[in-house]
Amino acid sequence: MKKLLLVPALLLGTLASADNYKYELSPMIGYNIAEGNLGIDNNGYLTGGLEFQINSADSKISPEFSLYYAPNVDYSVSGNTNVLRGAFNGVYTYNKGKTITPFAKAGLGIESFTTNKYNNDDRLFFDAGVGAKINFTDNLALKLEAIYMLKPTASHAGNADSNLMTLVGLTYSFGAQAQKEEPVAVVEEQTAAVVVAPLAVDSDGDGIIDANDKCPNTPDNTTVDITGCPVAQDADHDGVLDSHDKCLNTPAGAQVNANGCKVNPDMDNDGVLNAKDICPNTPANTAVDENGCPTTVALDIQFKNNSYKVNAASFTNLDKYAAFLKKYPNYNAKIVGYTDNRGAASYNQRLSEKRAKEVVKMLEARGVSSSQLSAKGMGEANPIANNATAAGRAQNRRIEAKLTHK
Repeated sequence: MKKLLLVPALLLGTLASADNYKYELSPMIGYNIAEGNLGIDNNGYLTGGLEFQINSADSKISPEFSLYYAPNVDYSVSGNTNVLRGAFNGVYTYNKGKTITPFAKAGLGIESFTTNKYNNDDRLFFDAGVGAKINFTDNLALKLEAIYMLKPTASHAGNADSNLMTLVGLTYSFGAQAQKEEPVAVVEEQTAAVVVAPLAVDSDGDGIIDANDKCPNTPDNTTVDITGCPVAQDADHDGVLDSHDKCLNTPAGAQVNANGCKVNPDMDNDGVLNAKDICPNTPANTAVDENGCPTTVALDIQFKNNSYKVNAASFTNLDKYAAFLKKYPNYNAKIVGYTDNRGAASYNQRLSEKRAKEVVKMLEARGVSSSQLSAKGMGEANPIANNATAAGRAQNRRIEAKLTHK
């Protein structure tokens, strides 16, 4: 019977970690504490180093080559020397997750002095250390370690030269290495019945196969949901669904009918569409603001003869204007009073001021905020009709309201 090689279905994660790199280079800096060294100052000294480690996917122990250099190390009595150390270690790395990687190492090295005093000779030493790498990225880590070095001396039987070195540095990993291959299972070929699945049919061409389509007769070019049923859409946002909209590109804010087409978009022809016009019945040829409201309104207010008292017949108009200002508190109204030209100009000026203030007072009494209102008298200035006729003078005796936005 024919044999097949089966590729494992599950693979190890491919995210790189330090174990995936063949080489590690670690520049280090630290402090050496001399413990019983012959003639070396016991206060300790700074040292720098460079460590190079070679990793293997087949072994937990990696070879490491290290160099450490300390310049101008003081002797306890007099003089100084440079200290150079080279070491070869085996490094054992523990599996402790991706953030912190502990390790231990041991090996031997050679120590050299530029100035040999007090039996400090160039000689082999044994070392052992522990540390950890704190990973920043997959190939950059903070390295912390402590190394104990022991060097037998040539004299003073029973004594040994010892040092404790603490180091910190950065480890840069590079050179991706081939990963250990997973074992391949060999199994006998199994004979299995072949089940032929029915063809996926989509009768209405909406992208949903008939087996899952709850609306199998959707018209062409219709947007559908996962069940194959039409999605309610209103592309021009006029409130009429596209399926019933005969005017699919109606401008924003336009008033439409049941078919989605514009209906009387600007009934008072003031340039502001009805949908945005808060004053939809503005008289023709009247200057309006962005909301469709007149910038100046001639209030139909009647006063008693030669008086600033408002006739009761004008209360309805005051009620309407007060209601407008309360509904739209973002408007301010300047109430301006005018008279005809009969009588002294100074008298007419005072009378127009009193009439304007009286209208403001009556609007406040109807609930309009005083912060929205101001009054001004213009006397017989700016006539809008001929003062030579009674009809013209009646038109000139008027109150105007000038609207502004806050």
